[in-house]
Amino acid sequence: MFGWRMKFVLVLAVYFAGFATAIYCLAPVPQEQTAVTQNCEKSFAYSAFKSDEFAKSFNARMHRCLDYAKDAAERAGNFIKQKYDQKQNGHSRTLASKTDS
Repeated sequence: MFGWRMKFVLVLAVYFAGFATAIYCLAPVPQEQTAVTQNCEKSFAYSAFKSDEFAKSFNARMHRCLDYAKDAAERAGNFIKQKYDQKQNGHSRTLASKTDS
């Protein structure tokens, strides 16, 4: 399907994307960000509290997202069912009118 040139270009793109990621991860942190993190407490209790707070926030938002997805799926199902019923009723009316003629 793909020639060797296409595969070679793909390998080069993946290689350079990995290289760029490594450079980004190993780059020094700007001074503005280090000053902010030095002001925060770095104790275990503080990080555990922040972790619990994040977990609760994430959990609440995930449940909200799932509720929205369930509602959207239900509405889509009802819409599809309504359109299917309309098509079936229209088709049966068309058949009935042909048999009456």
